[in-house]
Formats: sequence, C-alpha cells, structure tokens
Amino acid sequence: MAVTIKDVAKLANVSPSTVSRVIANNPRISEKTKEIVNKALKELGYHPNMIARSLAIQSTETIGLVMPSSNGIVFQNPFFPTVLRGLSEGAHDRQFGLHMTTGKTEEEIYEGVRQMVHGGRVDGVILLYSKVDDPILTYLQDNSFPFVVIGKPFTQVEQITHVDNDNYRASKEVTNYLIGLGHKRIAFVGGDLNQVVTIERVLGYESALREAGVEFNDEYLMHEDCTTEGGRQAVKELMHLAHPPTAFVVADDLMALGVLNTLNEMNIRIPDDVSVISFNNTLLAEMSRPPLTTVEINTFDLGFQATKSLIQMLENKNEPIKRIIIPHKLIVRGTCGAAKDSNIVKTGD
Repeated sequence: MAVTIKDVAKLANVSPSTVSRVIANNPRISEKTKEIVNKALKELGYHPNMIARSLAIQSTETIGLVMPSSNGIVFQNPFFPTVLRGLSEGAHDRQFGLHMTTGKTEEEIYEGVRQMVHGGRVDGVILLYSKVDDPILTYLQDNSFPFVVIGKPFTQVEQITHVDNDNYRASKEVTNYLIGLGHKRIAFVGGDLNQVVTIERVLGYESALREAGVEFNDEYLMHEDCTTEGGRQAVKELMHLAHPPTAFVVADDLMALGVLNTLNEMNIRIPDDVSVISFNNTLLAEMSRPPLTTVEINTFDLGFQATKSLIQMLENKNEPIKRIIIPHKLIVRGTCGAAKDSNIVKTGD
C-alpha cells in the first residue's frame, strides 16, 4: 500500500499541511521542522505525486533545455556533457527536472520548443548556445516566456539574462600569448560564424594582432565543424599555403585534437615547429599528446549558473536582468613553444 502524506505527518507528529509545505520547500517552515519531516519522508520511503503537486502549485517544476541540435556531432563534444552536468546539479538543488529538445533539424527543434511552451510542459527554457539570428529566442520573447541563454546574445544584450565567458578577452589573451612567443603567422580555426562565441573570439584574435602590429591574413582564418574532422580539414588547407602558420588558435579541444593528430601525421613537430592553443580544458586536453595548452572556461559553472538564474526568475517575477561572466584561465601545457625562423618541412599529406 502506498505511503501517504498522512502517514508521514503521523510519524513526524505534525499536520499533513506542514508535510506538504516541507515538500514544497516553503521558507516559512523552520529548519528543525524540515529536518524532522524529511527524516520521516526518508524512513517511510514517501515519493510525492509530482503530477498532482504540479496541478496544485500551477508549476511543472521542469526546465526545458534547447541544444544546438540533437544529432551525434553535438554529443561527441565533451563541452555539452559537462555543461549538462552543471545544469542538472543546479536543477537538482531546487528539485527541478530537465526536459531536453530532441529535434535534429532547426525546424524540429523549433517545433519542440513550441510544444514545450504551449503544452505547459516546462516553466522556463535555457538555450545552450547563442546564434546571430535565432527564431527560437525571438519566439520566447514574443511569448514573454522565461528563458536564459548560455552565451552572449547577438543583440539586446542588456535585455536578456545570460551566462557566458568573456570570449573576446580570452581569445585576445591567447593570441597575445602566442605573439609573446614570437609567432607572427597565427591561424584561427573556429566553428560556425553564425555562433556568437565564434564572432567574439575572431574579434579578440584580430584585435590582438592589430595592437601588436602583426599583419592580419585572411588565409589564416578558417571555419569548420567543431569536430576532429573539422580540425583535420583546416590543417590540411593551412599547412599547404605558401607561408603556413606557425601557431594555431583553435575553437575547442575536440577540434584541436584533430589539428594535433593531423600535424603529427604530417611529421610536423609540436611545439618545436608549430604551436597549438585551444579552449574548454576538457579531459581531451590532458589526454592528448603532447598535453594541450587550453583555456579553462569553467563549463560546469556555465550550466549551474544558468539553471540558478532561471529558477530565480521563476520564483521572482521582478528578478532583474543579469549578465553573469564566468572567469577563464589559460592552462599552459605542452603544445606551445617559441617561434622558429626556419621554414617548416612537410613530409606527409
């Protein structure tokens, strides 16, 4: 027979309404009472009827997550499992559930978000990306539906709560680091230019070159999928230029792994001949050979703070718009070295 609130109330020697308030985490209930009731809940193995509770408090206590896409390429990148872990922990702390879009195309994802909103399936939405032109963001604004963006919005920055790194500054710092090592032929290997993070990092890269008096070369600017294959394709093109780069700023660790592997196949030594620096500081960075110099962007915190911010918005309709900047740090390992004057000798494809 199922355990009821009345059973819990009897064991804890409180009223059933007090048990309900404890389950709802009502701030008016004392910590001592919460401790007694939670002990009784655990002892009896009581699990609340979430559907009935949602109807009673007019809330699903569920957050919708919108991925760039749900195809296999996204989940190949360690960034997303890490940010999802942060999102999950932030939700768990406040007893919220997560509901993820499952579409593979932009049209399917848009329809999934529309169903979440109009179907009353979620209380708010977190976008795990920021694009130049995003119909989903516009749709959420038009419907006055609570949402938070992981990344800097392309427009209306002051009107949208978002959690991000200072990607412009981070990219400028890593480019300056390579310039400080004597590199002047520095390539930028990035992802989709429709992603705001890519734009910010390109601008930081260009700014560092300009301020250091290093000539900007369009040929050194490459945009591929953020995969190992994308990194591979970029290296093949860049290293066959008349004057190939001696250093690479790469969008993320997964793409950088493709860069490293391809340079090794071409018998180009790292960091003796070419330096490589990346972003995200995933496990791939530690496991690569040599270990990858990369930027720690605290991916877990991006997710955790996004969930925290959205729940604050849901609990307080007057919550102010926030711009939360997660700090970054350059992690120096084994893929960067001083520039050499000698030309690179290519012995492979």
